[in-house]
Amino acid sequence: MSDKLTEAVIGAAIEVHRVLGPGLLESIYGEALSHEMTLRRIPHERQVSVDIKYKDRLIQGQRLDLLVHKAVVVEVKSLRAVPEVATAQVLSYLRATGLKRALLINFGVRKLADGIKRISL
Repeated sequence: MSDKLTEAVIGAAIEVHRVLGPGLLESIYGEALSHEMTLRRIPHERQVSVDIKYKDRLIQGQRLDLLVHKAVVVEVKSLRAVPEVATAQVLSYLRATGLKRALLINFGVRKLADGIKRISL
């Protein structure tokens, strides 16, 4: 799932991690990544509300950390190790939005390349 858009997001994330390092709150990394993408003119939205369909009802309350170019979901974490449930969460976001690509980025690691997971349906 390598493409120019996800590579651009990863480049922005690497810059954020280079400047801030590990150990901060997820909300800090989310804000910093959003700012870096704005500086790089990567179209995105933060905290996008996603409705989950359950039978005949739409249930509100889920939020995407970032939605890039209305095509890529970005989930931001800041943990020593990302639990498997985080991948399941991102897959649920993809199913709910009908999108096919996502990045799970964990800023809590020493080397960011070890904290990036590409996910696709």
